[in-house]
Amino acid sequence: MTSTPTHPTTRRAGFALSLLALASQACLAQQTADVQKVEAVVITGTRIKSVELSGTSPVSSFGAQDIALGRAVTVEDFSSKLPQLAGGVNSTNVGSDAFGAQTLDLRNMGQNRTLVLINGTRAVPFSFRNAVDVNFIPATLIKQVDVLTGGAAAVYGADAVAGVVNFIMDDRFDGVRLDLNRSQASGGGSTTAASVTAGRRFGNAHVVGFVEYAQRDALLAGDRADWALRGAATVAGNGGNYRDVVSGRTFSADARGAFTTTPQTTNYAADYLLVQPMKRINGSVFFTADLGADVEAYGRFMVSSSETTGAPRLGQAPAVVNGVYGIREDNPYFPAEAKALMTFVNGVAQVNINRSLGELGVQTARNERTTSQAQLGLRGSFTDDIDWDVYVQTGRSAEDIVVRGDGVKSRFAALVNSVDLFGPGADLSSLAQDWSYGTRVRRQTVAAATVSGSIGWLDRLPAGAPQFAVGIEARRERGEFGYDQALSGSFSQSVETPPARPPKLDADEAYAELKLPLLKNLPAFKRLELEAAFRRSKYERSVGEGGTHDTDKLAFNWQVVDDLRLRGSRQKVIREPNFGEFSNPVFSIPFANLRTVPRLQSRYLGDPCVIAGSGASQEQCQRLGAPAVGAYDSLDPANLPGGYFFGGNPDIRPEKGNTRTLGFVLTPTALPGLSATVDFYHLRLRDAVGQIQPVAALTNCYITDPTPGNPLCGAVTRDPATGRIKDAFVTDMNLGTMEQRGYDVELRWQQKAPFGRAGEQLDLSFMGSVVTKYTLQRNATLSPLDCKGTFGANCSSDSVSLVAPDYRHRVGATWVMPRLTAGVVWKRIGKVRDSAANATETIAAQDSFDLNLAYRPASVQGMTLSFGIGNLTNRKPPAPTNAATFGTYPDTYDVLGRTYGVSASWRL
Repeated sequence: MTSTPTHPTTRRAGFALSLLALASQACLAQQTADVQKVEAVVITGTRIKSVELSGTSPVSSFGAQDIALGRAVTVEDFSSKLPQLAGGVNSTNVGSDAFGAQTLDLRNMGQNRTLVLINGTRAVPFSFRNAVDVNFIPATLIKQVDVLTGGAAAVYGADAVAGVVNFIMDDRFDGVRLDLNRSQASGGGSTTAASVTAGRRFGNAHVVGFVEYAQRDALLAGDRADWALRGAATVAGNGGNYRDVVSGRTFSADARGAFTTTPQTTNYAADYLLVQPMKRINGSVFFTADLGADVEAYGRFMVSSSETTGAPRLGQAPAVVNGVYGIREDNPYFPAEAKALMTFVNGVAQVNINRSLGELGVQTARNERTTSQAQLGLRGSFTDDIDWDVYVQTGRSAEDIVVRGDGVKSRFAALVNSVDLFGPGADLSSLAQDWSYGTRVRRQTVAAATVSGSIGWLDRLPAGAPQFAVGIEARRERGEFGYDQALSGSFSQSVETPPARPPKLDADEAYAELKLPLLKNLPAFKRLELEAAFRRSKYERSVGEGGTHDTDKLAFNWQVVDDLRLRGSRQKVIREPNFGEFSNPVFSIPFANLRTVPRLQSRYLGDPCVIAGSGASQEQCQRLGAPAVGAYDSLDPANLPGGYFFGGNPDIRPEKGNTRTLGFVLTPTALPGLSATVDFYHLRLRDAVGQIQPVAALTNCYITDPTPGNPLCGAVTRDPATGRIKDAFVTDMNLGTMEQRGYDVELRWQQKAPFGRAGEQLDLSFMGSVVTKYTLQRNATLSPLDCKGTFGANCSSDSVSLVAPDYRHRVGATWVMPRLTAGVVWKRIGKVRDSAANATETIAAQDSFDLNLAYRPASVQGMTLSFGIGNLTNRKPPAPTNAATFGTYPDTYDVLGRTYGVSASWRL
């Protein structure tokens, strides 16, 4: 993949006495000849400035032209088409504790292992995770996106385990630009956006301002009824099921309010959110100012206020009442047929009422999230060869979450005899109340300083002077989590407990990089360089052990001839646990929710000991006291009375690992405009932090490794009396290893005057990702799982990205004419198999195509009118038997269907 330049503001900076001594020595030794200085830049993956635009790290770039031609409103609109990125949390993760955020996940390694940068410095994370809500980043203002894979912890610090996504903003814009955007999907999920970008020089300063309003409409599952309602769970009927406590006799009311003795259920799935609606206002200011004496000030302020509507953590199903209440014999709404079944004492029957409260609507969670970040820095030069850069930045993400659709439980007894409950349509307005779920605040402060440049007094070495970057960085992370205790008065919600101590993480780091030219202008050695990096990090956290850790990098860059360059690297990486992993207390929800909440269903697929044909070892089942095959329906929520326990772990240790890359860049002079890159990568992570979901624990315990001492068997317990599944324990812990190997391939061919058409240009591109090995080891004593090319929770590293194809690609063709640009994009997600033990089902490779046109009318200078069709063939998502939510895997496959989009951009 081609390395491309980022903006100079991506440098971090610092001072130390030893660095100043080095700078002074270089200054005294430097030559005083008046030489024209060539501007150097910093590329993603290093802090060393260079006039070369190629580095040792594999970097794939996605430019503003592609983003604009695709009419992207959110980062999700284009990131979902990049082959290196897995699903992550996105607009379809309704009910996730991300509450409407969008996160990035490189190579299915987990969202917490992908570091997100803005102009080369950290973006502010949200909630208790280290992931970034990239809804904070306005797509219209992005100049370029660099995706670095292979790890970069020695350069950027913790979290850059799988790699880095660097958003380079257009902070040098000059002029005024107006942008309007509308994308229309059938039934819902449409987006609308309007923005203004303005940039101007004021004396020695340059300022860019940006403001945007964006809106995404809801898409309901009922709008995709042909596939999204398949296998939807039901709840108690909206007419109610009634049981006389004394006699045990029962009756129900059906959907028409008619008396029946058959228990009733209702399916509300058609009203569930498939895509979460969003309203967002973004504003940004970037500036640079020449202060004289070769010193420049720079900075940015970015703020985003978004409102998203999703679901509480327990799902979207309406609240359900299930309790004993006194129904009077003279209740005017009591069906006559039912009275004969009841036992009245002093004119009152004690009745267990089990009824969904659909009149209150499905349950939703509205999250108002405000994210801001401010940065101020100074940079300058000691000499023509030595630069310095210092900055401080602070960011904050604050969330206020309100639950709707639930009711006040204590008020129900008062309306049992005053409202007609025996059928749908009851007036339950007296129960309705908005509930404050709580607030979550995350703060981050980073201060850094770097000295970088070349060692000028070694310029006479045969291959040129070595280059370096050295610096220090201090990072402070703080969290404040408050949950409303009144929530316990609702029918459905449970109150979360905040960490016993406000979570914090302090990181103090020192780093150094060195680029050493070895050979130059020799046969087969046009240029050969070695690159090394080292970082020492000291961590301190609010609970648990911190510690000091070292990471390093050793790489080479070998320009064989003008047409061929080889590159490779070996790095040590580290990731400190996030707030949720080390400081959250243990929560619990009913185990039954793993069958009634759609997004949780893939985490439990039944008791293998009682499911015929599951492949379970009957010897192991008997050893652990499980009932016989067919003894009970292990998928019936009524048979799952236990708890599902999850939360943090103060004893959790950092993840450590190694990454290796080896590749080549081919730019044949015989074919001008053609470049080809192939990079091999190998990631191996030890002590990987994660959770063992019940489906994985049960599969391993009873099917793939049914040995007496299997430690995973204790993750799901059984009732000692019945042998049925009881509780699941999925608290965060250090597991075994994660390992992945594969190739990234990128081809680009830019043809001037194609087919002899002067003034035109044809751009062809191919970005592909091939995985040759992907394994997860849940425990050091167990054999790794083969997860290459799979789907399902059994092979998910974080229970978020649930599809891990071994092949993805993005193919693009863009024809640029004087007034018209036409582009087509072909996205492929490779064939995957069910990761469940002994499963044989597969999902075929999925192909989708986008067509985009951009017209620049001669009559209006600076205007561009665009039109496009997304998912041109209206490809529906696959519908496997073992699905996640809504009968498919919305985190990976397109649920909108064919979309039509128009946009207008006018640069004044």
